[in-house]
Amino acid sequence: MRIDAEQLRAAQEGRERLAPTPGQTIGPFFGYVDAYGPVYLPFPDGQHLVAPGSPRAVRLTGTVYDGNGTPVPDALIEIWQADEEGRIVQETGSLVRDGWTFTGWGRAAVDNVGTFTFSTVEPGPVEPGAAAFIHMVVFARGLPNKLHTRIYLPEDTEALAADPLLSSVEESRRHTLVADRLPDGSLHFDVRLQGLGEHAADETVFLQFPGIEYPAVT
Repeated sequence: MRIDAEQLRAAQEGRERLAPTPGQTIGPFFGYVDAYGPVYLPFPDGQHLVAPGSPRAVRLTGTVYDGNGTPVPDALIEIWQADEEGRIVQETGSLVRDGWTFTGWGRAAVDNVGTFTFSTVEPGPVEPGAAAFIHMVVFARGLPNKLHTRIYLPEDTEALAADPLLSSVEESRRHTLVADRLPDGSLHFDVRLQGLGEHAADETVFLQFPGIEYPAVT
Protein backbone atom coordinates (compact mmCIF):
# COMPACT_ATOMS: atom_id res chain seq x y z
CA MET A 1 0.00 0.00 0.00
CA ARG A 2 1.45 3.36 -1.07
CA ILE A 3 1.03 6.39 1.19
CA ASP A 4 1.60 9.85 -0.23
CA ALA A 5 2.86 12.85 1.75
CA GLU A 6 -0.61 14.34 2.28
CA GLN A 7 -1.99 11.07 3.67
CA LEU A 8 0.95 10.84 6.04
CA ARG A 9 0.40 14.41 7.30
CA ALA A 10 -3.33 13.72 7.72
CA ALA A 11 -2.58 10.62 9.78
CA GLN A 12 -0.03 12.45 11.94
CA GLU A 13 -2.56 15.22 12.61
CA GLY A 14 -5.36 12.77 13.36
CA ARG A 15 -7.45 13.71 10.32
CA GLU A 16 -7.13 10.28 8.72
CA ARG A 17 -6.56 6.78 10.02
CA LEU A 18 -4.22 4.56 8.05
CA ALA A 19 -5.21 0.95 7.55
CA PRO A 20 -2.71 -1.57 8.96
CA THR A 21 -0.72 -3.52 6.42
CA PRO A 22 -1.43 -7.28 6.44
CA GLY A 23 0.81 -9.68 8.29
CA GLN A 24 2.52 -12.48 6.43
CA THR A 25 4.27 -15.69 7.34
CA ILE A 26 8.07 -15.73 7.73
CA GLY A 27 8.64 -19.43 8.20
CA PRO A 28 10.06 -21.93 8.14
CA PHE A 29 13.28 -20.16 7.15
CA PHE A 30 14.03 -17.24 9.46
CA GLY A 31 16.44 -15.32 7.30
CA TYR A 32 16.88 -13.41 4.09
CA VAL A 33 19.71 -12.27 1.83
CA ASP A 34 20.63 -8.64 1.19
CA ALA A 35 23.46 -7.06 -0.77
CA TYR A 36 25.94 -8.03 1.94
CA GLY A 37 24.93 -11.66 2.28
CA PRO A 38 22.52 -13.64 4.51
CA VAL A 39 20.85 -11.92 7.46
CA TYR A 40 19.19 -14.15 10.07
CA LEU A 41 16.50 -13.15 12.51
CA PRO A 42 18.08 -15.18 15.33
CA PHE A 43 21.23 -13.34 16.41
CA PRO A 44 24.07 -14.18 18.81
CA ASP A 45 22.92 -14.13 22.45
CA GLY A 46 19.40 -13.12 21.45
CA GLN A 47 18.05 -15.53 24.05
CA HIS A 48 20.22 -14.05 26.81
CA LEU A 49 18.50 -10.98 28.25
CA VAL A 50 20.97 -11.38 31.12
CA ALA A 51 24.05 -13.56 31.35
CA PRO A 52 23.22 -17.19 32.23
CA GLY A 53 24.30 -18.01 35.75
CA SER A 54 24.33 -14.41 36.94
CA PRO A 55 22.69 -13.79 40.35
CA ARG A 56 19.56 -12.22 38.83
CA ALA A 57 19.11 -14.76 36.03
CA VAL A 58 16.16 -17.12 35.76
CA ARG A 59 15.76 -19.74 33.05
CA LEU A 60 12.57 -19.71 30.95
CA THR A 61 12.11 -22.82 28.85
CA GLY A 62 9.40 -24.78 27.09
CA THR A 63 8.40 -26.58 23.90
CA VAL A 64 6.22 -25.51 20.98
CA TYR A 65 3.73 -28.20 19.90
CA ASP A 66 1.32 -28.51 16.99
CA GLY A 67 -2.27 -29.73 17.32
CA ASN A 68 -1.27 -33.39 17.44
CA GLY A 69 1.21 -32.83 20.25
CA THR A 70 4.21 -33.06 17.91
CA PRO A 71 7.06 -30.61 18.60
CA VAL A 72 7.46 -27.84 16.00
CA PRO A 73 11.18 -27.69 15.07
CA ASP A 74 11.21 -24.37 13.21
CA ALA A 75 9.42 -21.85 15.44
CA LEU A 76 10.85 -18.52 16.51
CA ILE A 77 9.99 -17.04 19.91
CA GLU A 78 10.22 -13.45 21.15
CA ILE A 79 9.64 -12.25 24.71
CA TRP A 80 8.99 -8.74 26.01
CA GLN A 81 8.90 -7.93 29.71
CA ALA A 82 9.41 -5.52 32.58
CA ASP A 83 12.44 -5.74 34.84
CA GLU A 84 12.44 -7.00 38.44
CA GLU A 85 10.94 -3.73 39.71
CA GLY A 86 8.12 -3.76 37.16
CA ARG A 87 9.69 -1.01 35.06
CA ILE A 88 9.12 -1.03 31.30
CA VAL A 89 12.66 -0.56 30.07
CA GLN A 90 13.30 2.36 27.72
CA GLU A 91 16.87 1.52 26.73
CA THR A 92 17.79 2.34 23.14
CA GLY A 93 18.45 -0.68 20.93
CA SER A 94 16.77 -3.94 21.84
CA LEU A 95 19.65 -5.90 20.31
CA VAL A 96 22.08 -4.64 22.95
CA ARG A 97 23.92 -7.55 24.57
CA ASP A 98 26.78 -5.94 26.46
CA GLY A 99 26.45 -7.94 29.67
CA TRP A 100 25.12 -4.93 31.60
CA THR A 101 22.11 -3.47 29.80
CA PHE A 102 18.72 -5.12 30.30
CA THR A 103 16.43 -4.23 27.38
CA GLY A 104 13.47 -6.43 28.29
CA TRP A 105 13.44 -8.13 24.88
CA GLY A 106 14.78 -11.40 23.57
CA ARG A 107 14.49 -13.69 20.58
CA ALA A 108 15.27 -17.40 20.31
CA ALA A 109 14.82 -20.08 17.68
CA VAL A 110 13.66 -23.45 18.99
CA ASP A 111 15.93 -26.46 18.60
CA ASN A 112 15.19 -29.53 16.48
CA VAL A 113 12.79 -30.88 19.11
CA GLY A 114 10.85 -27.62 19.46
CA THR A 115 12.42 -26.43 22.72
CA PHE A 116 13.30 -22.80 23.48
CA THR A 117 15.36 -21.40 26.34
CA PHE A 118 15.85 -17.85 27.58
CA SER A 119 18.04 -16.46 30.33
CA THR A 120 16.13 -13.52 31.76
CA VAL A 121 14.93 -11.96 35.03
CA GLU A 122 11.71 -12.43 36.95
CA PRO A 123 9.49 -9.50 35.97
CA GLY A 124 7.88 -7.45 38.67
CA PRO A 125 4.26 -6.30 38.47
CA VAL A 126 3.90 -3.12 36.41
CA GLU A 127 1.56 -1.67 39.05
CA PRO A 128 0.78 -2.54 42.69
CA GLY A 129 -1.35 -5.65 43.03
CA ALA A 130 -1.05 -6.58 39.34
CA ALA A 131 0.00 -10.04 38.21
CA ALA A 132 3.53 -10.21 36.84
CA PHE A 133 3.87 -11.63 33.33
CA ILE A 134 6.10 -11.98 30.27
CA HIS A 135 4.65 -11.22 26.85
CA MET A 136 5.42 -13.88 24.23
CA VAL A 137 5.24 -13.71 20.43
CA VAL A 138 5.29 -16.90 18.34
CA PHE A 139 6.31 -17.22 14.69
CA ALA A 140 6.09 -20.64 13.02
CA ARG A 141 5.16 -22.54 9.88
CA GLY A 142 1.46 -22.48 9.14
CA LEU A 143 0.98 -19.07 10.79
CA PRO A 144 -0.04 -16.33 8.33
CA ASN A 145 0.44 -13.91 11.23
CA LYS A 146 2.40 -14.06 14.47
CA LEU A 147 0.65 -15.11 17.68
CA HIS A 148 0.71 -13.24 21.00
CA THR A 149 0.23 -14.70 24.45
CA ARG A 150 1.24 -14.12 28.07
CA ILE A 151 3.31 -16.08 30.54
CA TYR A 152 2.13 -15.37 34.07
CA LEU A 153 4.29 -16.19 37.08
CA PRO A 154 2.60 -18.87 39.21
CA GLU A 155 3.19 -17.75 42.80
CA ASP A 156 0.93 -14.73 43.38
CA THR A 157 -2.43 -16.51 43.29
CA GLU A 158 -4.30 -13.46 44.63
CA ALA A 159 -3.01 -11.25 41.79
CA LEU A 160 -3.73 -13.98 39.25
CA ALA A 161 -7.32 -14.28 40.43
CA ALA A 162 -7.80 -10.51 40.08
CA ASP A 163 -6.08 -10.11 36.71
CA PRO A 164 -8.60 -8.71 34.17
CA LEU A 165 -7.23 -10.56 31.16
CA LEU A 166 -6.84 -13.88 32.94
CA SER A 167 -10.31 -13.53 34.47
CA SER A 168 -11.80 -13.07 30.99
CA VAL A 169 -10.59 -16.54 29.95
CA GLU A 170 -12.60 -19.68 30.61
CA GLU A 171 -11.46 -21.14 33.92
CA SER A 172 -10.64 -24.49 32.32
CA ARG A 173 -8.10 -22.81 30.01
CA ARG A 174 -6.41 -20.30 32.32
CA HIS A 175 -3.66 -22.79 33.11
CA THR A 176 -2.36 -22.39 29.55
CA LEU A 177 -1.23 -18.86 30.44
CA VAL A 178 0.53 -19.68 33.72
CA ALA A 179 4.08 -21.01 33.86
CA ASP A 180 5.18 -23.89 36.08
CA ARG A 181 7.97 -23.38 38.59
CA LEU A 182 10.55 -26.16 38.34
CA PRO A 183 12.47 -27.43 41.40
CA ASP A 184 15.61 -25.55 40.31
CA GLY A 185 13.70 -22.26 40.17
CA SER A 186 13.32 -22.21 36.38
CA LEU A 187 10.07 -21.30 34.66
CA HIS A 188 8.53 -23.85 32.27
CA PHE A 189 5.93 -22.81 29.69
CA ASP A 190 4.80 -24.97 26.77
CA VAL A 191 3.02 -23.53 23.73
CA ARG A 192 0.32 -25.56 21.96
CA LEU A 193 -0.63 -23.94 18.67
CA GLN A 194 -3.79 -26.04 18.50
CA GLY A 195 -5.57 -28.46 20.80
CA LEU A 196 -6.84 -31.58 19.08
CA GLY A 197 -8.21 -34.74 20.69
CA GLU A 198 -6.60 -35.39 24.07
CA HIS A 199 -4.81 -32.02 23.88
CA ALA A 200 -7.97 -29.93 23.31
CA ALA A 201 -8.02 -28.42 26.81
CA ASP A 202 -4.32 -27.50 26.61
CA GLU A 203 -4.46 -25.30 23.50
CA THR A 204 -2.68 -22.08 24.43
CA VAL A 205 -4.88 -19.00 24.73
CA PHE A 206 -3.69 -16.38 22.25
CA LEU A 207 -4.52 -12.67 22.28
CA GLN A 208 -6.36 -10.85 19.51
CA PHE A 209 -5.85 -7.14 18.93
CA PRO A 210 -8.58 -4.86 17.51
CA GLY A 211 -8.48 -4.44 13.75
CA ILE A 212 -6.23 -7.43 13.08
CA GLU A 213 -7.53 -10.68 11.66
CA TYR A 214 -5.88 -13.92 12.71
CA PRO A 215 -6.57 -16.80 10.29
CA ALA A 216 -6.88 -20.28 11.77
CA VAL A 217 -3.66 -22.20 12.38
CA THR A 218 -3.09 -24.77 9.61
